[in-house]
Amino acid sequence: MNSKKNHLLLLAAMLLFQAGCSKSGGTTVTPPVIPPVIPPVTATNDMECWLTKSDQTILLQKQTAVLSFVTTANSNVNIEVDSAQRYQAVEGFGYTLTGGSAYVINRMEAAAKASLLQELFGTSSGSIGVNYLRISIGASDLNATTFTYDDVPSGQTDLNLAAFGLNPDKTDLIPLLKEILAINPNIKILATPWSAPVWMKDNNSFKGGSLVPANYNVYAQYFVKYIQQMKLEGITIDAITPQNEPLNPNNNPSLVMTALQQADFIKGSLGPAFQAAGITTKIIAYDHNCDVPNYPLTVLQDAQANPFVSGSAFHLYAGDISALSTVHNAYPDKSLYFTEQYTASTGDFGGDLKWHVKNVLIGSMRNWSRTALEWNLANDGNYGPHTDGGCTTCKGALTITGSSISRNVAYYIVAHAAKFVPFGSTRIASTVSGNLQTVAFQTPDNKKILIAENDGGNPISFNIKYNGKWVATQLAAGAVATYIW
Repeated sequence: MNSKKNHLLLLAAMLLFQAGCSKSGGTTVTPPVIPPVIPPVTATNDMECWLTKSDQTILLQKQTAVLSFVTTANSNVNIEVDSAQRYQAVEGFGYTLTGGSAYVINRMEAAAKASLLQELFGTSSGSIGVNYLRISIGASDLNATTFTYDDVPSGQTDLNLAAFGLNPDKTDLIPLLKEILAINPNIKILATPWSAPVWMKDNNSFKGGSLVPANYNVYAQYFVKYIQQMKLEGITIDAITPQNEPLNPNNNPSLVMTALQQADFIKGSLGPAFQAAGITTKIIAYDHNCDVPNYPLTVLQDAQANPFVSGSAFHLYAGDISALSTVHNAYPDKSLYFTEQYTASTGDFGGDLKWHVKNVLIGSMRNWSRTALEWNLANDGNYGPHTDGGCTTCKGALTITGSSISRNVAYYIVAHAAKFVPFGSTRIASTVSGNLQTVAFQTPDNKKILIAENDGGNPISFNIKYNGKWVATQLAAGAVATYIW
């Protein structure tokens, strides 16, 4: 009986429930619970990256990947950048504007030439911002012929420099420099001779030989006249070295000048001549390879020469780039300059990119250099012009045929710094890790720049760590990147 009663009660309850849910014969469905909409987190792009790959598939291209500073842990190696640790001021990045470079550039069609000069020396988004040039006093081996600014007939001398004149460079080099200065009036220029006038030398030849000591004073006046006459042309020479590659007698032109000879020339003739003429152009010693750091040390050790010398200049055809730090540690008040390294016609783009960025760009800067200069800016398709006996395999940053331009590896090596690191920047601390080579800078407008090169054979994932946060990124084998934030 109780069971039947319970069954009836349950049936009644069910009918009541159905009646409560029915309306006009339809059914009302309880809507599902919808979670609140959470807007996606938009990653901010905190950093630019410009990339060049060794296989040339990417050449100084701005990347589109978003690079955000985070605090999320990962397993990457850290490259730490510390702007509180400051090192040398940066004066610039660039090339030697050889007479041959000026010649091929000047023979371009006018519009193409104007566009190229803006690309090289301008500050627009399409420019690479070259801000330092080295030029030759007289001919280098990448001129078509040998000459100085005081050439007289064989057997004659010109002790009063009556025949001195810049005419040999008034066709190409000087007019081109004026066009460059119109684009960048603040570009710095370093000048260096490959040879003194042959009548001042002990072998009466453009190749090899040494300066006769009796001609030290007249040669000092040759420098004075050069700087003064260039100034009259509107060209300020910021610095000179007394001799290009003073231990190399094999080039044409060339001149041998030992360290003791250079110290004597500076202290007894060149320095006093500049002082007497009111010339403030810097005198920079050496200008040759890293295998003989004792050369600049010998000059700087001379108590009378030292006050006239602003610093020392280096190439890296021999020795190790750490030689610059050897000299810096001995004379930390003297500046250092890296002034020349060539890329060969036989070179491989990827191999040259890695070696030059590691040694010339990153290496020189991590060893206190204020400049990083590659060798010749431009030549023709036959690696000319050059003198008889001059370099036949020097590949310019540009190969120019008529108005056609090929941008070679040295163009990108320099551009990765020049475009982003202006004059007045300061090197700041950055760590290195394994095959990951780096150097960092702070610009006058407080941007941080990190140049990184993967010197290994495999991609590297790493963090760029700054002020307690980091950006995760990756660099392909042999690639070079410039990061800006």
